[in-house]
Amino acid sequence: MKTIRLGYWVFPLVVLTTSASSADLTLSASVVSDNEKSITSRYMGYVKEVRAKEGDVVKRGDLLYSIDSKEIDTALAQSDLAIAQAELSYQMYQSQYTNAKLNVERHQRLLAKDMVSKAEVENLELSASNLKVMSEIAQKQIAQAKQKRQEVYNQYRYLDIKAPNDGVVIAKHIEAGEMALAGVPALVLSDITHLKIVAEIAESYLSTIQIGQNVRVEIPSIGCKSEGKIEAIVPSSNPMTHAFKLKTSFTCHEARAYPGMYATITVGER
Repeated sequence: MKTIRLGYWVFPLVVLTTSASSADLTLSASVVSDNEKSITSRYMGYVKEVRAKEGDVVKRGDLLYSIDSKEIDTALAQSDLAIAQAELSYQMYQSQYTNAKLNVERHQRLLAKDMVSKAEVENLELSASNLKVMSEIAQKQIAQAKQKRQEVYNQYRYLDIKAPNDGVVIAKHIEAGEMALAGVPALVLSDITHLKIVAEIAESYLSTIQIGQNVRVEIPSIGCKSEGKIEAIVPSSNPMTHAFKLKTSFTCHEARAYPGMYATITVGER
């Protein structure tokens, strides 16, 4: 029997039955989440704690895992040191500039009495101007160092990885003590409030279905029978089975369906 893989679920591709009128087509299918997320960290670091495991039902905002903060602590200390150095430089240049201004003013009074040369005054004015520029540069360095510190501090928010929505953890790829890599999935979260039924249909039956067409859906394990509609026919054939993916809606009012449950889709005559 041929099988297909949809995300983390594998189910058979078979045409189960046809009705007496030979107009109905029943397909094997599976319940899948229409909102499945791979949970990753933004920064690299050692995993300090993992609170979620496969099968856990989590709420939005629940802590899934946390990353050790030692590297960020070090970066924060370095940014504090950079701020202190920039402030020290600013104070030094500002003090020198203040003294240089006083010296220029004193020499200008002496120049008015012909007691010093004009060149000497001009040299002092140039020196004072340079110190003013250095003071302004040091002031900008303080602002840049503070901005860098804020950027480092903001990284603490990304050390606690929380659930972005309600769902079920269907895969776990990380343990405490391991290195979390930026962009590499650590958990997979499936939203159980947005479920669909997915099947594959042979290309020879494509002419019998269309988007918006009503279908009958059944999930035998929970006794759910529902009307649904074809929401999507993915226009890309599986090269192994020469089949196309079919996605339908469904509603189970009295029973809870979960991703991976076996289902059937019955397509009637259009």
